[in-house]
Amino acid sequence: MEDLSSFWGPVTSTHEWCELNYVHSSYIAEFFNTISNVPCILLALIGLVNCLKYRFEKRFSVLHLSNMILGIGSMIYHATLQRLQQQGDETPMVWEMLLYIYILYSPDWHYRSTMPTFLFLYGAAFAVAHSQVRFNLGFKVHYALLCLLCIPRMYKYYIHTQDRAAKRLAKLYVATLVTATICWLADRLFCKHISLWHFNPQGHALWHVLMGFNSYFANTFLMFCRAQQRGWNPKVEHFLGMFPYVDVKKPKAQ
Repeated sequence: MEDLSSFWGPVTSTHEWCELNYVHSSYIAEFFNTISNVPCILLALIGLVNCLKYRFEKRFSVLHLSNMILGIGSMIYHATLQRLQQQGDETPMVWEMLLYIYILYSPDWHYRSTMPTFLFLYGAAFAVAHSQVRFNLGFKVHYALLCLLCIPRMYKYYIHTQDRAAKRLAKLYVATLVTATICWLADRLFCKHISLWHFNPQGHALWHVLMGFNSYFANTFLMFCRAQQRGWNPKVEHFLGMFPYVDVKKPKAQ
């Protein structure tokens, strides 16, 4: 795809996706890749409200807020296709994974101050490096490695959870992650073929929608596990009969 002049000027991001630019609006470069972030933001808002309602630890509120920030950053990036906005999309992706690593591993970490300090410094160093160096493949490999670090701990939580509804959340997490990855790869690897079709399935937009649900399922599952650790008698309920959330019954002392 050629760089097109628009309200935002020529494209300066390191790569584009398999969607024609400025088809629906001169203000939005990739229309479907932009609006497909809305589910992520709304789901994160639902999770944040539930988190505040039952007074979960602040780390979970920050996690939901980071999901919202990530969705907004992705919308801005795909609407503009500018280098600066691309950094505003990719850097929070790494920060969010560092937050997941902290939430997953911190309950059993004996030196409590060392983990958040190290992760904060790591995230800051990455932000500085990413602002100076144009990562492409390196960013993808780095992000994939951070995701892989989370899997063993998620599996541990899964095998130690007996609640069927909670286990279903973990399975939905895996299913959406696998399906989203397939959509992302198809959009990247087969764009030349897809461009010849009469209908573009918008694989990257599907990635956004599925990863929005993926984050929501992961967050809800982790909240259930944490409530279980604290003896809050958690139960998975459903908002509007569709969206799972964690209902808790804290002991009176808490």
